[in-house]
Amino acid sequence: MAEENSAGERTETPSAKRRADFRKKGQVAQSREVQTAAMFTLLLLFWMGFAPVFWGKIKDSMTAIWRASGEYTVTPESLMQLAYYLGATLAFILLPLFLVALLIGFFASFLQIGWLFTTHPLIPDLKKLDPIKGMTRLFSKRSLMEVVKSLLKVGLIGWVAFKTVHSEFDKVLLLADVPVNHTIVFLARTAALVMAKVAGVMIVLAVLDYSFVRWEMEQKMKMTKQEQKEEMKETEGDPHIKSKIRSIQQQMARQRMMAAVPTADVVITNPTHYAVAIRYEAASMNAPVVLAKGQDLVAQKIREIAQDHHVPLVENPPVARLLHSKVEVGQTIPEELFKAVAEILA
Repeated sequence: MAEENSAGERTETPSAKRRADFRKKGQVAQSREVQTAAMFTLLLLFWMGFAPVFWGKIKDSMTAIWRASGEYTVTPESLMQLAYYLGATLAFILLPLFLVALLIGFFASFLQIGWLFTTHPLIPDLKKLDPIKGMTRLFSKRSLMEVVKSLLKVGLIGWVAFKTVHSEFDKVLLLADVPVNHTIVFLARTAALVMAKVAGVMIVLAVLDYSFVRWEMEQKMKMTKQEQKEEMKETEGDPHIKSKIRSIQQQMARQRMMAAVPTADVVITNPTHYAVAIRYEAASMNAPVVLAKGQDLVAQKIREIAQDHHVPLVENPPVARLLHSKVEVGQTIPEELFKAVAEILA
């Protein structure tokens, strides 16, 4: 029972293949709080430099409209032209903000998950149309957690904004005795202070949320021992099949080796435990080559084939053992054995 429970628990570190499979499905660690914080903070910084240009263009447009108002004739066509002019002007003025927001959104996502293009989330899933499961997801533990996170975020941001405004409240009472332009400057400074503190809070929340999302995804990707075994079978093959393939390969290699024994010049034996078939052609070989070798039953088979094809058997236990341990089939003999093998061949 304990083994079954341990096999079903996700305790194993996710493999590279499992991470890649999750990524292909679009299941990656991505925090919406990071995107929100980046959008709010960077747009706020951009607005601080862009605001004078924005209000200057608004002022120029309004001035142009007021100057032309004395000669303006109200007709359906003129109203359409005015609406088109206002829409085009406002779109042109706001275009930099939209472009910056688009770039911020792209890079906020790219820096979290890198380049990722997948159509898997777009594949229709009939299970998602099940109303019972839909209600289960709606009232699930994760949905409740998201609601709690949202409420805490709104509450914390509201509290920070309130405390900031409250700290400036004493100065509001003095605005009645100052010029209007000073009042506008005070309100703008207070608004900037509130937004700066809110941006700081959102950055802290984004860091915490991203850390939690990464940890949660890591837990989700963890594998059970059974899943790990199944993946190893898929990637490396079934051990039984691999063993069978190795057995067939060894058998084929042994058959090729035995087929080469009749072409040997001599078979050096132990006499019963080892057998090594040697071939040497002075015209085409720099040194003798081991055509076949074996121990016990394989050695016996090599001797039988050699006898059937009239290949000489020479008993030399030391040389047979050295050749069997040091030289692989198809390799030339080492230099230290040249003299011993030459004497045998002679």
